[in-house]
Amino acid sequence: MMKRFKVWTYKEGEPPLVHSGPMSSIYGIEGHFMDEIESRTSPFLAQGPNEAHVFMLPVSVAYIVHFLYRPLVSYARDPLMRIVTDYTHLVARKYPYWNRTLGADHFIVSCHDWAPDISKEKLGKELYKNLIRVLCNANISEGFRPNKDVSLPEINIQGSILNSPTPTHHLRNRSILAFFAGGAHGSIRETLLRHWKDKDDQVQVHEYLPKGIDYYALMGRAKFCLCPSGYEVASPRLVEAINAGCVPVIVSDYYELPFSDVLDWSKFSIHIPSEKIPEIKRILQGVSEKRYLTLLKRVVKVQRHFQVNRPAKPFDVFHMILHSIWLRRLNIRLTS
Repeated sequence: MMKRFKVWTYKEGEPPLVHSGPMSSIYGIEGHFMDEIESRTSPFLAQGPNEAHVFMLPVSVAYIVHFLYRPLVSYARDPLMRIVTDYTHLVARKYPYWNRTLGADHFIVSCHDWAPDISKEKLGKELYKNLIRVLCNANISEGFRPNKDVSLPEINIQGSILNSPTPTHHLRNRSILAFFAGGAHGSIRETLLRHWKDKDDQVQVHEYLPKGIDYYALMGRAKFCLCPSGYEVASPRLVEAINAGCVPVIVSDYYELPFSDVLDWSKFSIHIPSEKIPEIKRILQGVSEKRYLTLLKRVVKVQRHFQVNRPAKPFDVFHMILHSIWLRRLNIRLTS
């Protein structure tokens, strides 16, 4: 893939709504990916559209929402999504590439919760039925199609500090069975907090940590890190847990996990459906030490696949995203 796969980015439009995106926060992966692919030094950048295997619509849903959403005027999302539709119509009229596959070799990347709306909006439903959507909000129950779409890991990038693995604590220093701290965002977290908030020394669940307590230090002391869905299915805690060398416990329903084409998540994480939240302690105590150590070893092994490197490095998160797109491109036949 590294030697052959080429991406063309349409040049139309100006920042900030296109060719730009957030470089920090939980939406930061969106801006970094766009910037990385459009970099002149990227080995994946096509020199012209005729040598491209896929085409990126360089539109930032996060920035469209940030710069144009005015809830005091209107709560409607449709006008925002029409910006993406208008951009697509522009390039479809100007170039032959969209029309020859009806968008099947095109993709858009977004970590914003509202990004799936571009294929729900009245004007875009038919237009985007073939588009490869690379989304953090990879909710199967809301129209995410794993055979066509790509699940994007949600990574909380803080300013210029990119994420990287932290040294893994020895098992003897992991005195906490399970840990979570976060707001009551969504029904799954509400249920988690209702059952476990500040009630158990081994399953340490907090809504807010006391002042002076280090969140990442607690992750480093936990055997398992709870990664419940928030308002949407994805959570940055998944990558935080992996970087901390803490076995992720995915408390989620309908979430298509990132890179599932090549990563078997059952080998390095635990999945607990939301209906079994009251049983978390029993389930995790039932994991033998031998299995836990195997899970932990594999967590450390997959850390490199979730690293954000600039420039990108082989097997890091950018290469994994592109590999996922490449797999979905393989079966597309072009028409003249």
